[in-house]
Amino acid sequence: MTNNEETITAMDLVWEVDEIAKLIGRNHRQTNHMLAKGQLPAKKVGGRWVAERSKLIAFFMDSAA
Repeated sequence: MTNNEETITAMDLVWEVDEIAKLIGRNHRQTNHMLAKGQLPAKKVGGRWVAERSKLIAFFMDSAA
């Protein structure tokens, strides 16, 4: 992986419940519930939730179809 690819990948990450909530149009509580139930494509890393922006968008685009 080149430095440019690593930078793009790092920028694609969304950290923390509030940032994920903003991206998916939900509030903190709804998003936290969805994360805890495994309903979103995200992982907990060092006690913090992290998700790939592109995977979240694709997840909601697929569920809307």
